[in-house]
Amino acid sequence: MKKLSQERFACEADAIKALSKLSPQFKYHQINESKVTPAKSNKKDSLNEISYQISATVCQDESKINTELLSAGRFIIATNVLDSQELSDDSMLREYKAQQSCERGFGFLKDPLFFADSIFLKSPERIESMGMIMGLCLLVYTLAQRQIRNALKESKSTIKNQLGKATNSPTLRWIFQCFHCIHLITLNQEEHISNWNKDRDFILRLLPDDCLRYYQLAT
Repeated sequence: MKKLSQERFACEADAIKALSKLSPQFKYHQINESKVTPAKSNKKDSLNEISYQISATVCQDESKINTELLSAGRFIIATNVLDSQELSDDSMLREYKAQQSCERGFGFLKDPLFFADSIFLKSPERIESMGMIMGLCLLVYTLAQRQIRNALKESKSTIKNQLGKATNSPTLRWIFQCFHCIHLITLNQEEHISNWNKDRDFILRLLPDDCLRYYQLAT
């Protein structure tokens, strides 16, 4: 609608026709009021030319919205906390939606980067053990990712993402990829870290000192 109101038309009929083509594209809104006004050209060589512009207001189409609400599906959220003072309906819905962030976290375990699909276990005991290890990995993954993001926001800093654009909310998966080419080299009986640069040094210093020791940056 904003783009249409900036266009100029040769006649009033063209403006109304353009509006009539636009209105069917609204899913849950409708044209409330419309007005066509003449406007003079701003160009010096065509000061006498008159064009037309259209302005309109848009409002919600309550009938379409209500029809959609009536046909919408329903789902049940159940809890054993029956005291509404302890857990209100709104709080229960928020808690339910918050589970999605945890469930999304397990998605990283399915990533080919972590080779989880190459593991085959037969006995229930080993499956339970692997489940515990995967849960622990997810905990460390989430904590490290949160640590980096919080440190970037507190220092008002950014790092480059996969597209080379600055971001203050990188995924830990991307951080892992940034460190793929790091190697420990032994030369003349001395250990050295290869392919180290200032960007990787900056990222690593966002984490606790324990992480620095792995790269010989702290004692």
